[in-house]
Amino acid sequence: MRFAGSRLFRAGVFSVLIAGLGLAGCSTTDTFEQPVPVPEVDTTVTFKTVWKMSVGDGHDDDFLYLAPLNAGEVVYAASADGALVAVNSETGKLLWKRELEDRIFAGVGGDLDQLYLVTREADLIALSREDGRELWRKALPTEALAAPQSNGSLVVTQTTDGRVLAFNTTDGEIVWQYDGVVPALSLRAAAAPLVGGDVVIASFSNGKLMALAAESGQPLWQYEVGQPQGRTELERLVDIAGQPLVLDSAIMVSGYQGKLALVDIRTGQEIWSRKASSLQAPMIGGGNIYMSSANGDVVAYRGSDRREVWLQEGLSWRQLTQPAVYDNYLVVGDYEGYLHVLSADDGRLVGQTRYDSDGLRVPLQRLANGNLMVFGNSGKLSVFTLRDRNGSALPQRSGQRPGLN
Repeated sequence: MRFAGSRLFRAGVFSVLIAGLGLAGCSTTDTFEQPVPVPEVDTTVTFKTVWKMSVGDGHDDDFLYLAPLNAGEVVYAASADGALVAVNSETGKLLWKRELEDRIFAGVGGDLDQLYLVTREADLIALSREDGRELWRKALPTEALAAPQSNGSLVVTQTTDGRVLAFNTTDGEIVWQYDGVVPALSLRAAAAPLVGGDVVIASFSNGKLMALAAESGQPLWQYEVGQPQGRTELERLVDIAGQPLVLDSAIMVSGYQGKLALVDIRTGQEIWSRKASSLQAPMIGGGNIYMSSANGDVVAYRGSDRREVWLQEGLSWRQLTQPAVYDNYLVVGDYEGYLHVLSADDGRLVGQTRYDSDGLRVPLQRLANGNLMVFGNSGKLSVFTLRDRNGSALPQRSGQRPGLN
């Protein structure tokens, strides 16, 4: 099938949720943890810019997740104020640019022929990959924050009220709709669905992971990543905010106040799980599983038995992005726009730079050539390589997939 520890649960601390992610459904006056100051780092790894550009006003002070679409030789990026660009991923050369009349809330999604965005007015729009021309648009029942995803024949989007809708990519006619259940209080964040040839995997704010038949939208199985517990709505938050990671015939998923788990993609049966809390998807590399925990700690688990290898506590409550694996290193961004480099071997902080004063929210991405793409909240789009302090290339290690079963 192909697709386009207990210390994490300290009572009463929700700074990441409120200050960073926001809540939908009600307000709160709880007291929250404060992020630690930017740590001092003895820098041995530096960032070298390959190319950079600006994409409109970025998130334009809206709390959005407008991640660029990495399509191999071309990167597509959009801003909240309607700028849409296609850029050569190797050189940064601008291939084309569109200034849309709509404000954008979600995207960029795409397939071989089209790009997909969701507007502030809750319209799903399809555009040509060749030049950004609008091909069709359809109204959604309510807003969407996660990028639409497509398998070439269907484009699937998920709205904030828990509905999953599939449209024909040719003309935008609706094919099916699945109505999920959402709690009264949830994060203002959403995981993009995974869309395969015969199954759609959707993540919900009630902690459920659902498999739906791509042809009909009928449920095939469900898996509980988090189970609401506690007396207050805040204590009962169990959102899945990061898109699950597909590994051959399994899915790795993590949720807030839930668990990190590997699930069989065909049956929904749990292969293994361990207690965890994260607002980001896990990442794998070098035999380990890496995760940005909800409290800002970065943790590495050994892939073969999920035992903790190391824990980096120096970035607590800094609202980290998903870790990006770069050879022997991890790179994470934070809410103040800093990029932090960690040793993948022991979690030491070995590099740091201030990238975007408006902050970093969307995941960093590795391009096909191995370079690192970063999109800041202000609209700064850059591609980097990592170098040692003398500017020389870093040694690489042979990649190995962790033993996950």
